[in-house]
Amino acid sequence: MERKSDKSTPKKPAETREDRLKAALKANMARRKAQARARAASDKDETGEKGS
Repeated sequence: MERKSDKSTPKKPAETREDRLKAALKANMARRKAQARARAASDKDETGEKGS
């Protein structure tokens, strides 16, 4: 069996590393934003319940 290769030029190791880092940063930022939204929502709920 032959290995199927991409028709595009192979990337340099530095480029693949940068792509991996970029993807990891994007995922990390999305996770942190979700956490911040959840905290803000729970803080809002807690402060609303205290006033009642």
